Amino acid sequence: MMQIKKNNVLRNSEKKPILYDVYFNKTNTTKPIVIFCHGYKGFKDWGAWELVAEYFANEGFFFLKFNFSHNGSTLEEPIDFPDLEAFSQNNYTKELDDLEQIITHISSTKQYDQETNTKDINLIGHSRGGGIVLIKAEENTGVKKVITWAGVSDYKSRFNIGSDLFNNWKSTGRFYVTNGRTKQEMPHDWQFFQDFITNENRLTIQRAAEVLKKPLLIIHGIADPTVSIDEAKKLQGWTINSRTHFVENANHVFGASHPWDTNSLPNHLEEVVKKSCEFLK
Repeated sequence: MMQIKKNNVLRNSEKKPILYDVYFNKTNTTKPIVIFCHGYKGFKDWGAWELVAEYFANEGFFFLKFNFSHNGSTLEEPIDFPDLEAFSQNNYTKELDDLEQIITHISSTKQYDQETNTKDINLIGHSRGGGIVLIKAEENTGVKKVITWAGVSDYKSRFNIGSDLFNNWKSTGRFYVTNGRTKQEMPHDWQFFQDFITNENRLTIQRAAEVLKKPLLIIHGIADPTVSIDEAKKLQGWTINSRTHFVENANHVFGASHPWDTNSLPNHLEEVVKKSCEFLK
């Protein structure tokens, strides 16, 4: 029988709390753990991620998805972005720290110890989250395998250093990106770039990829308009233990959208999930 436990709170006295969900079939036998990281302007309950979680659980995995602490959601409103000030203070280092906190928690909690194999932890990241899981897989010895879905290959280029927008950001300390779906003006404070420069070596995805020895699966939509398939090919070229799966005609979210009101996965996303499960098995 499937167990779904949503909106668990992981607290840290020094940081904002993290909300997470777990999905598993209760069998009293340990299962590989799969931790899913959403992307930029994403959240754990976006679109079809719920159906993704149930699919993994039915395939015999213990699946965990979570909201990054500064993704703009709150404990009371885990969907969308009611806390734009938190969003403005997000950065890649915070997301790596959040993921580390989640890994540590699920590795040490007694709550699920009959259902989780803490020696078999695997990471999946979508879009910007793809870079996060790649870096984390390289630096955390407990991670066994890693999968990127429409993952990015580089963070620095996305700052457009030297452009008018970048120079205006530097002089004002804040710039805004319009969210096409919610129409919110989403703020990015200058600390985001400063944190990247301070931690540039750690946050260089190519560096992590080139030394990553763990199995990596790179999944990308051929028609992705947001993150070019060329980025997937770069990741493959940098890694020694990777394989790719390119999805014909697929976009950045593999046919899903938010909200997702049907009870079945879009065809492209179902292909992605199926290939991911095969890889992890």
